[in-house]
Amino acid sequence: MTDKNTELIPEEGWHCLHLFYRIEYGQWQLLNREEKNAAKTDLSSLVQEVRAMGSTQLLTLGVVTPKADIGFMLITPDLHTANRIEKRLSISLGPDVLTPVYSYLSLTEESEYITTEEEYTQSLDGSVRNDPGKLSEALTTFRDRIKHYRQERVYPTLPDWPVVCFYNMNKRRGEQRNWYALPYDERRKLMKGHATVGREFAGKVKQLITGSTGLDDAEWGVTLFARDTFQIKAIVYKMRFDPVSAEYADFGEFYIGIQLPLDELFRRLQL
Repeated sequence: MTDKNTELIPEEGWHCLHLFYRIEYGQWQLLNREEKNAAKTDLSSLVQEVRAMGSTQLLTLGVVTPKADIGFMLITPDLHTANRIEKRLSISLGPDVLTPVYSYLSLTEESEYITTEEEYTQSLDGSVRNDPGKLSEALTTFRDRIKHYRQERVYPTLPDWPVVCFYNMNKRRGEQRNWYALPYDERRKLMKGHATVGREFAGKVKQLITGSTGLDDAEWGVTLFARDTFQIKAIVYKMRFDPVSAEYADFGEFYIGIQLPLDELFRRLQL
């Protein structure tokens, strides 16, 4: 699918596309039974083809609210590949059957506020810092944890948890509250408190924060995965009391989808 001579692979991270479509049932009903079956087979074949590609993941979502009917979340290194897949998805069920209602492009990234080894060392109890053996063991554990964190942020494996929530967000740049006017150390301190709230939901919510400054209309995309909607509501609600959200964050629209295999998705959509 990709010409090796025309790859557009970022220096760090993978491209992430969120795509949401509405089904135009009037157009769909113009197709006869054979054409409908062929269209569904074409989309199924495309999804299988994409999922067989290296370093590429594609989720198929049934969107719960009338904002959209069907959604896709694509992660892949090459921008050309992302572009080709998006164009093929948009016509996969036939001309004019899928109408795009929302899309978002971003890049996977690690946080600029990640704890450094020096900071971690200073946070240790003196008895550990002053014992070479204990310090070495603690640092080995810390390095393994940071390596795993970076891998999951920059080159993630998307979970198969059924509930998927997506929204974009910006940090405020107004006269009263300007995130980018704060000193780095203050922003870092605020983000550490923000992350502490997120860790309360470990095992209940998986978060993927992707960067979109210069790529789309907001600065970040936030994708939350959970096994039930209560945990999505709980983490977003609790986060909003944290100063980072309460004082400095603006949110876009929320899209809620259910991860479904295509055969079930077709049944839900009555295709």
